[in-house]
Amino acid sequence: MEKFLVQYRMDTARIRSKLHLLLRQYHLLSEKKFIPGKSLIRYAGAVYNEKELNSMTDAMLGGWFGLSQEAEKLEKELALYIGARKSFLTNSGSSADLLAVTSLMSQQFSERLKPGDEVITPACTFPTVVSSLYYNKLKPVFVDVDVRKLNPEPDNFERAISKKTRAILLVHQLGNPCEMDEIMRIARKHHLLVIEDNCDALGSTYKGKNTGSFGILSTQSFYPAHHITMAGEGGAVYINDSRFIRIVQSLRDWGRACWCGAAGGGPNGECGIRFNYTIDGVPYDHKYMFTHIGFNLKPVEIQAAMGRVQLKKLPTFIKKRKKNFQKLYEFFTRYQSIFLLPQATPFSDPSWFSFPLTIRKNVRFDRLKLTRYLEDHQIQTRPMFTGNILRQPAFKNLNCRVSGRLSNADFIHTNTFFIGVYPGIGIEQMTYIKKTFSEFIKRYG
Repeated sequence: MEKFLVQYRMDTARIRSKLHLLLRQYHLLSEKKFIPGKSLIRYAGAVYNEKELNSMTDAMLGGWFGLSQEAEKLEKELALYIGARKSFLTNSGSSADLLAVTSLMSQQFSERLKPGDEVITPACTFPTVVSSLYYNKLKPVFVDVDVRKLNPEPDNFERAISKKTRAILLVHQLGNPCEMDEIMRIARKHHLLVIEDNCDALGSTYKGKNTGSFGILSTQSFYPAHHITMAGEGGAVYINDSRFIRIVQSLRDWGRACWCGAAGGGPNGECGIRFNYTIDGVPYDHKYMFTHIGFNLKPVEIQAAMGRVQLKKLPTFIKKRKKNFQKLYEFFTRYQSIFLLPQATPFSDPSWFSFPLTIRKNVRFDRLKLTRYLEDHQIQTRPMFTGNILRQPAFKNLNCRVSGRLSNADFIHTNTFFIGVYPGIGIEQMTYIKKTFSEFIKRYG
C-alpha cells in the first residue's frame, strides 16, 4: 500500500508539472501582436500569465472549490498590505459595499445605524455605492465634487451635516485619495462613522498611509478593470475596528454565527466547541446557527489562488500605471486650452485607475464626437461612471437630500470621460493613443 501511495504521488506530481508546462506554452502562443488601428486598446483589463493559470489549476486539483487555505492566506495578505486589522473576501466590490453598509445596521453593533439615518456621499460615484444605502433604507445626502480631483472638498461634507447624519461613505475616485486628515477630523468632531470605497484605489496613499486604512470599514474591488483581479470578479471588506470582525463574516456567510475560518478548523471547528451550543434549549450545531439575516457574498478558492499571485505583482502594476499616467499627463499639457487635466490631492500619491479628461467650455467639439472617434479607432473610453447619479434613470426619484448645488457633477456628467493607464498598455499602444488624439484635435479642434 505504501509503495502504491509513493507511486501515486510521483505520477500526480509529473502530471501536474506537465500541466504547468502546457499552460505556459499556451499562454505564450496566445499573445497577439499589436496592430495600430486594428488591435483594441482597452481602458482596463486583467494582466496575467502562466503563474496565475497554474495557481488556479492547483486549486482546482485540490478538489475543494469553496473558500479554504488560499482564501485565508489572501485575506491575511490583503489586511497586511492595506494596514487593516482584518479582511474578508467577497464576490465583488459591489457586494463589499453592501456588506460594509449592512454591517453598520447590525444589532451587534452598539452604535448601529437605523432606517432613515443620513449618510453623506459624493454625487459623482458608482451606482452600487448608493444602492448599498438604498437597500438598507438609509438616506443618501449628495455633495458636489471638484472637477479636477473628482472628489468632494472636505468643507462639502461638513456643510451637509444635519441632526440625522450618522456616516460618510466616501469614494477615492479613479484612485485619487480624498483629503483624509480633514475628513476624519470632521467625522470625529460630529461623531460620524466613515466607510471608504477603495475599489479604484488599491495602492494609493495619503500622507504615506494606504487608502482603505482610515475608515471604520473600507471596500475593495478585484473586477478585471481594477488594479488586480481574482479570475474576473472578487472584492474585499477591510476591517479597521475589531467589533466588526464577526459581524462582517456572519453577514457574508449566510448570517451564520460560526466564526471559524474558511479552512474549517477540523470537525469540531477552530473553537473546539462546535456542538456545545443550544437554541431554545435544544443542542445545535454552531455552523448552522444564524445571528443575522445575511447573504452569500463569498468568492471561490480558485479566485483566491489567482488573487494571491496578482497581489505579489501589484507593486509592478502600480509602477506601470503611474508611468502611463505621467506619459499621458505630459502629452496633454500641450492641450490645456481644450482639456481640464486631473489633479492629485495634496499630500497624496495616487495609484491611478485611469486617465480622466474633462472638455472645457466653448470647445469646438463635444465629448460624444471625441469618444466616438476614439472608439472608431479602437481606443476604449468610458464616461465618469454615473456622472451626476441623480440624472440616471434609476435614481431620479430616489429618497435623498442634496447639499448645495451639484454644478460640477453636472459638468462632469456632460464633459468628462477617461482612457486607460493599466499595465497592458505598452509603448506601441501609448504612441498610437497620442497620435490619434493629435489627429483628432488637428482636424476638429
